[in-house]
Amino acid sequence: MKKVILSTTIILSILGGIPLFASEGHSHGNKHDDISGDHGHGSGHDHDDAPMAGMFIKKKMIDAYNVHFHVMEANDDMRHGGTHNLMIKVEEGSKVLRNVKINSKVIYPNGKAESKGLMRMGDWYMNGYDLGHKGKHQLMILFKTADGEKHKGGVYYPAK
Repeated sequence: MKKVILSTTIILSILGGIPLFASEGHSHGNKHDDISGDHGHGSGHDHDDAPMAGMFIKKKMIDAYNVHFHVMEANDDMRHGGTHNLMIKVEEGSKVLRNVKINSKVIYPNGKAESKGLMRMGDWYMNGYDLGHKGKHQLMILFKTADGEKHKGGVYYPAK
C-alpha cells in the first residue's frame, strides 16, 4: 500500500508540471464537446491542453475557476477503482485550490452512470473509472469551494 501511495504521489507531482508544456493553441465555441451542466453559470470556455499524443488534458473555465480534466490509463498497481484515473485540478487565477470538495460522475457510452467522490493527491483530486469502452464518456464534476458555493461542469472523454 505504501508503494502505491508513493508511486501515485510521484506521478502526480510530475503531472503538476505538464501544463507548463501544454500547447498554446486552444479552441472556442466547440459546443458539441462542451458539457457545462451549469445552466448559465459557467462560461463554457474550453482549452485543449494535451501536450502529448494519447494524453487527455482539457482545461475549462467553470464560473471563475480554471478546472483541469486529466484522464490517464492506469497501470495495474495504480488503479484507483477503474482502468483509467480521472484527475481534476481547480485553480483560482494561478493559485491551486486544495480545500475544495469534489464529486464526479461519468455517463458511459451505453447510458449507464457512475458517481464517485474524488480524493486529494497533491494539487489533484482523483478516482478511477472504467473508461476503455468505445464512444464518448461524459465526465462531470460538482465542486464546493471554501465560500460554500457549488460549481459544476464537464467535458467529453473520447475513448480509443
